[in-house]
This record gives sequence, structure tokens and C-alpha cells, in this order.
Amino acid sequence: MDGKINLAEKLALLDKPYVPGIVGYINDYKLQIVKVKGPFVWHKHDETDDFFLVIRGRLTIHLRDRDVTLDPGEIFVVPRGVEHCPDAEQETEVLLIEPDGTVNTGDTGGDMTAEPLKLRDGGVTSGEFLEPTDRHAARSDGLLVAG
Repeated sequence: MDGKINLAEKLALLDKPYVPGIVGYINDYKLQIVKVKGPFVWHKHDETDDFFLVIRGRLTIHLRDRDVTLDPGEIFVVPRGVEHCPDAEQETEVLLIEPDGTVNTGDTGGDMTAEPLKLRDGGVTSGEFLEPTDRHAARSDGLLVAG
């Protein structure tokens, strides 16, 4: 494995909005991609910040006191405990970095809660994928690239 991830190829494996896909790990954090279209649910993460990097499209992160609009290449971090609602008029592709086990709907739950897909070379799997305790053994730098 050469350690590269082609995000365009991985994003092509996602066929509906708000179903995230894990493309790799950095230590105990998952690298996760998602397609966004329309409003998500208002939610917060009490234990972690929420990192958003727009790859393609335009993402608006509604906060209770303002909106933050991101274009491709722009990053925003929602601080832990802050309610937010991601939203996009057109399909938008986003990279998220968050602790493994973080639920996409935070404290809200509901119908939009989705277990992340595990994106590997050749497609999507719900089967064997290195778990957090196995990752560090896989590479000495703590990085596992799904594939």
C-alpha cells in the first residue's frame, strides 16, 4: 500500500447525502467524507470539536447566532458543545476529522443517524476493517489508509 487516498474515487462510492464514509485514520481520529445536500439536523458534540473541510461545493454551517459559509478549500471548526446544522443547496463534498466513535447526529439521534461506511479499495464494506487497537500495529506512524 502506498498510503495515498483518492478522495474523488472514494466520494464516488457514496450514493446518498449524510451517509459518511471512513477513508482512514490518524491516531484515534477518523478521516471521514460525506456528501451534503439540504439541511442536516441541529445537534452538538459535547466531547469533541467538529472539523469541516469543503472539497467541492458550498457548505453553510448554521449556528444559533450566525451562519458560516465555506467554499472549496475552506475549513471551519465548530467548538465542542456548540449547536450547529450543516446545510447545502447543491450537493457538497466535505472531509470531517473527528474521534473514532463520534456519532454524526451528536446528541440529537434520530432518523439521520448513520453508521459510517468503511471505504476500501474496490468499494464499500461493512466487514473487516482495522479497529483502533489494530491501527497502530499496521503502521508505525499511527496512520492507516483505508484500502
